[in-house]
Amino acid sequence: MARHRAGNLRNAAEVASNLMLAPMVMWMRMPLLASEANAGAGGMETMRAVSEKGMAMAQGMAAAQVSVAGAAMRFWPELLSGRTPSMLNGVAAEQALHAALKPAGKAVKANYRRLSARSKGA
Repeated sequence: MARHRAGNLRNAAEVASNLMLAPMVMWMRMPLLASEANAGAGGMETMRAVSEKGMAMAQGMAAAQVSVAGAAMRFWPELLSGRTPSMLNGVAAEQALHAALKPAGKAVKANYRRLSARSKGA
């Protein structure tokens, strides 16, 4: 149980640290978006900025649904083994939240790496 809890805390810390890069990504992306706006047509960065939000949201929703479905399937085995089912003690909600935020965190981290490499090259 303690090992499982430590894994959850590690996952939560990883997702949180990735999401903390979001303001920096926005700051690095603004000049690119402004230059594309001045050019008059939507550029590659603008399309990427819009499309990745929808993709991360869809992936997060699917991951949360899979997580909740798994918790629902574990309900009776947990109950019959004498444990409190994760659907009732909040563990399932915590796992679903982490699963939902993970794709957004990965996208932010990937953008940070890409944009910081681009700014070093410029």
